[in-house]
Amino acid sequence: MTKIKLCGLSRPQDIQAANELRADYIGFVFAPGSRRYVSPRQALTLKSLLSPQIHAVGVFVYEEIEKVARLLNRGVIDMAQLHGGEDEDYIRHLRGLTGKPIIQAFRITSDRDVLRAESSIADHVLLDSGAGTGTTFDWALIRQIKRPYFLAGGLDIHNVKNAVDQLEPYAVDVSSGIETGGVKA
Repeated sequence: MTKIKLCGLSRPQDIQAANELRADYIGFVFAPGSRRYVSPRQALTLKSLLSPQIHAVGVFVYEEIEKVARLLNRGVIDMAQLHGGEDEDYIRHLRGLTGKPIIQAFRITSDRDVLRAESSIADHVLLDSGAGTGTTFDWALIRQIKRPYFLAGGLDIHNVKNAVDQLEPYAVDVSSGIETGGVKA
């Protein structure tokens, strides 16, 4: 069964909804330029409201490795999601500082991107259209991918069922598709 990740949560009512929906994962965005940004302190408060069965994922873009490891090791987040094109050295270094799972995000625009995702040394990969664009990519590019993946990019109530039926991803990652006026609805 496909797992569900609700990303970009920033308010107590977002956490309450995730708990009620029994999401498998939620995401806190730690990229300072993002409109979905939360501080580590906010994330810790929100995590305290989260059902223990739900994994909190921290989303980072070229963040200092030690800061990511600190948030993981202190239990603010359970997993790190790298969205900045971080390389294998970064992942190895982070893995050496913490034993927590790492998700590496890939922008999928060609077969070459799919091959890079398949060969990632991260624990999980996330396939996306871009950095929070709210649009889908050409799903035909990933029909033959061999490893399990999180599917992201433009998923909403109109296309997520079709995505799950067609692609059978490990998980779907929804963010802008559950927002109204820039706020989680």
